Amino acid sequence: MRRISPRKGLAVCVALSALTFTAACSGDASSDAAAPAAVPATGASAVPPAPVDPSVAAAADAALSADTKQICAQAERATVSFGELFVADMKLKIDAAADGTAAKQQADKKIARDVENFSFALADMAGLTTDAPLKKALTAMSAEVKALKGDVAKLDTDRMAGLTAKLDKACGKA
Repeated sequence: MRRISPRKGLAVCVALSALTFTAACSGDASSDAAAPAAVPATGASAVPPAPVDPSVAAAADAALSADTKQICAQAERATVSFGELFVADMKLKIDAAADGTAAKQQADKKIARDVENFSFALADMAGLTTDAPLKKALTAMSAEVKALKGDVAKLDTDRMAGLTAKLDKACGKA
């Protein structure tokens, strides 16, 4: 059984605290109020969403591309969400190490998928924005997250702080 060192555990806690503090301090009330309320999952009996008309989606993307404030707000939400997943994934990794090889492999796949999804989300937002500094910051963040290749153990305090600082600076909050 492989354990995470207390030093790494402390680094994870500090990184998540910094991420949470940055997100709490950098958000404004208007963007938080505009965020949709979470809808509880209803399980397998839920009706799948109706397909989105590609022309409607393209129009929405075009409208959003000029709205740097909304892209910044979405990027902050994605970063906070990734921070929460990061905590859950670290716990999953620790628990899976005690449950054997199959559990560890399954946990590693989930963690890799979570990291990849965050990287793709950042890259998608970079593709939407017309704001050059924001595009550069989101592209750099996406590349840095992608370089982790699913290994959340590589994510330390400095790297987390650097990711949020790039976003805050590009969004005019640093």
